[in-house]
Amino acid sequence: MPIELKIAWRYLFAKKSHNAINIVSGVSAAGVAVATAALVCVLSVLNGFNVVLENLFSQFDPDILITPVAGKTFRTSSSQLQIVKEQPEVAVFTEMVEERAMLTYKDHQAPAQVMGVDSTFRQLTHIDSIVTDGYYEVFDGAFERCVIGRGLAAQVGVNAHFVGAVRLYAPQRTGRVSMLRPDKALNKETCYMAGVFAVNQVEYDDRLVIVSADCARRLFGYNDDEVTAVGIRVKDGENVAKVKRIVRSIVGAEYNVRDRYEQQEDFFRIARMEKLLCAILLVFILIIAAFNCVSSLSMLMLEKQADTVVLKSLGTTDGQIRRIFLYEGWLVSLLGALTGLVVGLCICISQEKWGWLKLGNGTDYVIDAYPVAVAPTDVMLITLVVALIGFIAAWVPARKVGKRK
Repeated sequence: MPIELKIAWRYLFAKKSHNAINIVSGVSAAGVAVATAALVCVLSVLNGFNVVLENLFSQFDPDILITPVAGKTFRTSSSQLQIVKEQPEVAVFTEMVEERAMLTYKDHQAPAQVMGVDSTFRQLTHIDSIVTDGYYEVFDGAFERCVIGRGLAAQVGVNAHFVGAVRLYAPQRTGRVSMLRPDKALNKETCYMAGVFAVNQVEYDDRLVIVSADCARRLFGYNDDEVTAVGIRVKDGENVAKVKRIVRSIVGAEYNVRDRYEQQEDFFRIARMEKLLCAILLVFILIIAAFNCVSSLSMLMLEKQADTVVLKSLGTTDGQIRRIFLYEGWLVSLLGALTGLVVGLCICISQEKWGWLKLGNGTDYVIDAYPVAVAPTDVMLITLVVALIGFIAAWVPARKVGKRK
């Protein structure tokens, strides 16, 4: 250990002649500790919300989604898609047809996003786990069935136990509209309720109705091999990023190949921006707290003038004396940072284990308590930022030591 650091360590815990120095130093360390703990807690909670979003979307979104770059539809009979389907890393290959339509039940109607899926959709997603009423089924061998989002079902006043038919209307893609019979310009499909699902996201729950791919093709006038998207689930143990690269190399630039994060890019971008803005705000508070050590260090330098004269007579250079006070101020910040990290991590671990801080009354949200996910990279970055700010705050007064006469 350098001699300058040893002396600074001794000054840190030595009794001062003026009690105000101890008080100001303690306040400086406490301010850094509170700001550091706040950084750990806030960033961990935001990470927790991000994990909750990932889990919600992972129940419904496929590992990889293929869509056309130009146009709305493409054919799965193409050689490129057939090669993708035969890849050993691909566990499930699901054909999907998605378009807007009008959904009606008795006197109620609402616009809906119709998603037609084939028989592999159950293996592609965790749809069974998010069905809250009834069960998942899109064709029972005799009748077309449908599964509707919870919000959309409430809008049209239907649930899984109703025996009445749900009707879907969509305009014909080809042909001319007769002014005498404009209703003939609409395709109509009839489905019977099987279940209600809830992803707890508005874009799904309030808009989506799931039917069979054949039903959707008839409704929108598509051919038997025509789809708007293909969903892929990779085999267990396979790396999704690696499989995405393989798929992209096969299909080329004609198709968009997106993983779960890219499918919900807007949500995760907002989450990242929110985390960044919160971190910037808390860092500003940390800077203010850390620069409190300027006053305590300046007071300490005045008190230790006699010690400085003795050290110089023993051959200590101005640079070494500057480093003593630099280390002293830096140690105050690091002590506060260490305390803040320990306190912040303890709060996060206790919240993760016991969930003592509730969301609302604990019943109005998807989760009962604030979620927490401590990221080691966040802890490392917080430590580095606090150390850097503490160093700069200590350097400001310490650099003047050699200039004093």
